[in-house]
Amino acid sequence: MTDTIRCVSPVNGEIYAERPITPDSDVDAALARARAAQAEWRRLPVFERAKVCTAATAAMTGMREEIVPELAWQMGRPVRSGAGELRGFEERALHMIDIADISLARMDPTPKEGFRRWITREPVGIVFVIAPWNFPYLTAVNSIVPALMAGNAVILKHASQTLLVGERFQKAFDEAGLPAGLFQNLFLSHGQAARIISGGHVDQVNFTGSVAGGKAMEKAAAGTFTGLGLELGGKDPAYVRPDCDMPATVENLVDGSFFNSGQSCCGIERIYVHKDVYDEFVGGFVDLTRQYVLGDPLDEATTIGPMVKPQAADFVRAQIDAAVRSGAKAHLDPKDFPADRPGTAYMAPQVLTGVNHQMAVMVEESFGPVVGIMPVADDEEAVQLMNDSPYGLTASLWTQDLDAAERIGERIETGTVFMNRCDYLDPALAWTGVKDTGRGATLSRVGYETLTRPKSWHMRMSFTG
Repeated sequence: MTDTIRCVSPVNGEIYAERPITPDSDVDAALARARAAQAEWRRLPVFERAKVCTAATAAMTGMREEIVPELAWQMGRPVRSGAGELRGFEERALHMIDIADISLARMDPTPKEGFRRWITREPVGIVFVIAPWNFPYLTAVNSIVPALMAGNAVILKHASQTLLVGERFQKAFDEAGLPAGLFQNLFLSHGQAARIISGGHVDQVNFTGSVAGGKAMEKAAAGTFTGLGLELGGKDPAYVRPDCDMPATVENLVDGSFFNSGQSCCGIERIYVHKDVYDEFVGGFVDLTRQYVLGDPLDEATTIGPMVKPQAADFVRAQIDAAVRSGAKAHLDPKDFPADRPGTAYMAPQVLTGVNHQMAVMVEESFGPVVGIMPVADDEEAVQLMNDSPYGLTASLWTQDLDAAERIGERIETGTVFMNRCDYLDPALAWTGVKDTGRGATLSRVGYETLTRPKSWHMRMSFTG
C-alpha cells in the first residue's frame, strides 16, 4: 500500500497535490476526539450551531479566488464555470442552516388528557462523509452542514482527485471557531475507510460514488446497523414534447449534457424527442454543441475542459465507437476540436443518433461528454424508454403543459422530476434516487431525518382520574 494519496491533474498529467495517508493511530485518535466533542456540541442550541456554520460558509466563499483555479487543476473544470460551484455551495449551506430549527423541532401529537407526549430528534453521533471529485464542494456540503447543524460530529474522506477540497473545509470550520474534533478531514485509504465502517466507529455513512462503491459500503457496514446514505450511478433521461419552447430546450439540454464535461451525477445522458420535432431538435442541438471550445480549463475562453483522467475519456470513446459500429451516427468530428487528443483526458463532445437500447451508450452510465438522441412516437413510448434503466436519479420533461408533465412524471421511476430544467439541485427539495442510484436522501427537511434519530416522550401526569 502506498503511503501517500496523489492528485494527478488532468490538465497536464502531472502530480498536482500529494498528502501522506493518515496513520491508523491518528485515525483512532480522530474518532475519539469526534465522539468527545460531539457529546458537548449536541447540547448547544440550534441557533448557536447556526452562528458557527454560517461563519464557516462565509469563510469558504471568501476563498473563491483560490478555489476556482484549484478546481481546474484538480479535476479539469474550466475557470469560467468554477465560481458556480461556490454559489451553489453557499445556497445549499445557508438553506440547510435556515431550516434547521423547523426540521429539528419537537413534534407534538394530538392532545391526550392526563398525558404529555412529544417526539424529539436526536443527533446520530458521528457522520462519515465520503465525497466524490466531480462536484467536490456541492456534494460534500449536502451532508456536512446539516450533520453539524443536527448536533453531530463529521469525519470527511474526500476523493483523491480533489485532495485540497477537504483542507478547504477544514480551514473554513477552523476559521469559524468550530470546536476542535467536530469536523476532521482525514486522508484515508479505501481499507481504512472500510475499517472505520466495519468496526462500527461511526453512526451514519453518506457516500456519493459508483454502484460498486455503494456495494462496498453495504458490505463494510453489514452487521453494524450503521446508517447508509448512498447516491450512486445515473443515466438521466430527458423527454422533449412537441409543445416545448424549442430554443430554450436546446440551450438547456446542451448545457445539461456537456457541463463539467458530462461528469455530473444528474447530467443528461439520453434524450427522447417526439417525432414531430425530432429533426428540428437534433439540428439545433448539434449546431450549438459545435460552438463549444475544448481546451485548457485555466483559459477563460474554454467552455469544456478535460475529463478527470485519460482512462475515463477512453471509456467514453469506447462507448461511442461501439455504438457507431452498431449503426449509430456521430454528428461531430473530433478533428473540429483541435484540443481533442486520443489517449489523453481531452475529449471532444459527441452527439449520437440512430441509437437504441441495445447499445451500451444508452443504458450504461457514460459520465462523459456524449449524449444519445432517439425519436419517440408519443408520451407512452417516452415513459417506457425513460424507465428502461437500472438507475433513477432525475428525469426532465420539456413541455409547456404542466398537467401533462405531472401525468408523465407520476409514471417515471426517478428521484426528481424536472419540468423545463435539468442538472440542478434545489436545496428545498429532497435529493434522492431509486433503483441502483441509491438509498436515503439529503437536503430539505427530509435530509435531516437520516442525520438524526427520533426519541419519544410519554409523560403520564397523574395516577388519579
